[in-house]
Amino acid sequence: MTLLLHLGLFFFAAHILQPPERPSLPSLVVGSAGSYTVKPGDLLTSIGARLGIPRLTIARSNDLPADARLRIGQVLNLDNRHIAPTVREDGILINVPQRLLFYFEMGNLVSWYPVGLGAADWRTPLGTLHVLTKETDPFWDVPVSIQREMRRRGEKVRTRVPPGPDNPLGRYWMGLTPGSCGIHATNAPTSVYQFRTHGCIRLHPEDAEDLFSRVTIGTPVEIVYEPVLLARTEEGKIFLEVHPDVYRRAPDPRRAVRVLAERQGLEAELDWALVEERIRERGGIAGEVSQKEPD
Repeated sequence: MTLLLHLGLFFFAAHILQPPERPSLPSLVVGSAGSYTVKPGDLLTSIGARLGIPRLTIARSNDLPADARLRIGQVLNLDNRHIAPTVREDGILINVPQRLLFYFEMGNLVSWYPVGLGAADWRTPLGTLHVLTKETDPFWDVPVSIQREMRRRGEKVRTRVPPGPDNPLGRYWMGLTPGSCGIHATNAPTSVYQFRTHGCIRLHPEDAEDLFSRVTIGTPVEIVYEPVLLARTEEGKIFLEVHPDVYRRAPDPRRAVRVLAERQGLEAELDWALVEERIRERGGIAGEVSQKEPD
């Protein structure tokens, strides 16, 4: 299947599968499996950052070394299926381990994007927030803590950065909490889908422009931490998605899967060998773990 453009977000279609009435299970499986033809300048990291796929997962699924150099015209098998942690009536939902942002309107998933988030020592805050400010071509008032870091690294200490190509906020800023945390564009697209920020949520420039056009002052923003997700599609297939516990906040993933399965009475429907494989890989992509029907 050729990768297609969907909602201006990714290079291939994001199929949204509505599940049956199981309110405590996540309700959306998005993304698709397909092929991608390598273009000039493509790297495993840049492809993964744009499409929301861990670099190592791309390498493993294509039998490539982690540091593989790609050839122009090379065809890769890619899979960016993900599970939305829940469905909101309106607003933004960010799941830190997934490095994904989901935007809802009237209970419908309108768009979703890969994001860059806070490093382990600069964690993105969790909880319920709101969009407090919106700015185009913002100035970056460098927080004192980041100025100290610049000084420790021997870098030139900047206190205020004007709009332009050197501004790490890019062209769009959506402030969330008083101080420094916000959602913004970036002048370093390959840093998206990484844990490298000082707590902010970083988007590809075109995704930031799209989200900026949708949100208003007061839009609710919920930031959660769920490295293990389980979902059933309307066809009855069960998908599992497991991510590394980068902030060391989550319980054992095996226990998390069992709790989710027991809550919905799904234990007998899971292929536990596939579940164990998904947990061991922690590949960050939703994969089917349903028991196969006997021939």
